[in-house]
Amino acid sequence: MADKILVADDDEAIGKLLVKVLSCNGFETKIVKNGIDALQELRSEAYSALILDVTMPELDGFQVLKRIRQEGNSIPVIVVSGKNEDYDVLYGLDIGADDYVNKPFNPVVLGAKVKAVVRRSRQHAEGGAEQVIKAGPFSFDTTTMHFYKNGAEVILSSKELQLMKLFMEHPKQVFSKEDLYAKVWGDVVVDDNAIMVYINRLRNKIEDNPKKPVYIDTVWGIGYSFSV
Repeated sequence: MADKILVADDDEAIGKLLVKVLSCNGFETKIVKNGIDALQELRSEAYSALILDVTMPELDGFQVLKRIRQEGNSIPVIVVSGKNEDYDVLYGLDIGADDYVNKPFNPVVLGAKVKAVVRRSRQHAEGGAEQVIKAGPFSFDTTTMHFYKNGAEVILSSKELQLMKLFMEHPKQVFSKEDLYAKVWGDVVVDDNAIMVYINRLRNKIEDNPKKPVYIDTVWGIGYSFSV
C-alpha cells in the first residue's frame, strides 16, 4: 500500500504539480487548501508526511506547524514556500519543520526529499531490537518514538527524535556535522545553520539551563556529543 502524503497549499497550480511529483514517486496524495482543514485532516487520518505552504487562509503554515508539534504529532513536515528569506527558513526549522524548500522548486529534488523523510521516519519508527533506550534522566521508547525526561514526556519533532535516538544510542561519541547529515538526513542536503538550529532546539527542550548545556556538548571544530 502506497504511503499517503497530505499537501496543504491553496495554489491550485502548485497543488496539481505536487500531485504529479508525488504520484511519480509512488505516493498517494490528498490536498487541502487552508490551515484549519490541514489540522482536521491530520487529526482524523494517518499520513506519512505533510507538505506545507506558509501563506494560506484560515491559519498560515507556521501556525499549523506550531499546533501540530504542540499536539505531539511528529509527522515529517516539509515546508514548501515562496517566503525564502533566511529568517523564514530558520524560523520554520526552529518551530518543527524537517526541511524547507523554496518556490519555485525542482520537482526531482522535492520528490527525493519526500522519499527521504518518509524512509527515515519509517526506519526510526520500526526501531531496533532494544525497545527502550535509557541514559541518565532520559528514556526513549523506540516502538512509539516517545522521549521522556525524568518520566515526563518531552515533545520532539521527527528530526529531533532521530537526533536524540542517535545520541542516546552512542553516548560520548563525537558526531561531525557530516555524520549527522548522513545518519539523520540521509541523502537530503542541509546547511550548517540547520544543524545548529536543531541542536539549539534540542538543548532548549532537554537541558536544565540551555545556555549552559551539560547533555549535548559542542566539540569545537568537530561537532557534537551526548553524555549524562
